[in-house]
Amino acid sequence: IRPFTIMTYKTKALVLKTVKYGETSMVITLFTELFGLQAYMVNGVRSSKPGQNKMAMYQPASLLDLEVYRQPQKNLQRIKEANRSYLSKEIHSDVIKNSIALFMVELLYNSLKEPEENADLFYFCEDAFISLDEADKTVAANFSLFFCLQIIHFLGFSLDNPSPALLKGSHLYFDLLDGQFTNEEPTHADYLKDDYARLTAELLKVRQPEELKYLQLNQATRRELLKKYLDFYKFHIPNFGRMRSLEILQQIWSDGATD
Repeated sequence: IRPFTIMTYKTKALVLKTVKYGETSMVITLFTELFGLQAYMVNGVRSSKPGQNKMAMYQPASLLDLEVYRQPQKNLQRIKEANRSYLSKEIHSDVIKNSIALFMVELLYNSLKEPEENADLFYFCEDAFISLDEADKTVAANFSLFFCLQIIHFLGFSLDNPSPALLKGSHLYFDLLDGQFTNEEPTHADYLKDDYARLTAELLKVRQPEELKYLQLNQATRRELLKKYLDFYKFHIPNFGRMRSLEILQQIWSDGATD
């Protein structure tokens, strides 16, 4: 009988969540380039000995190059080798950028339900986290809104920009239940109206994060838009869950740190 061979693969990954396991180990949830959402057991990663504590590498929002063992029938996989694919400058040290990054990884964690490959989404996220790390204050201020709207497309939902005819209407509504712009007020309460709908249309046009600096929003507007965008996720993704990082992000906005 030929022995079963465990295959290894090289893949990039984004750290979404870590949970301590035992005294020195961790269970790490990653969004991987090749396999989508995956959980890995990493042994001996937590150590009090100098130079042996590898927890910093596995902080949420870290980008990694991995060689992993692959056993499809198992829920917990193993990592053979891990290295940083990008050494962040500010995401883990700047309070504002760290809060935004933690919001982004929690949004991904709550949105990705199955271990399905979605390389296009991974590459977008990789670019987004690097862009956030390198962004100036004006770009970072609107980054969570940009990320919220952009990944919707990769999750299988279609959000179309309003036509010129709709934009010329006396009122513009963005219906959160069907993801459409309209000049007719929806028969329910889940929509954005006029200025908020037009700002959403502007955000949907953004293709490069650098363009975010041209959107002048105050913290109250950001809070309202983000709350409504998360309502969209709750309506369309089963068991989406509560966004704990939202409270921290809103507190930073309330303090005026991102104005």
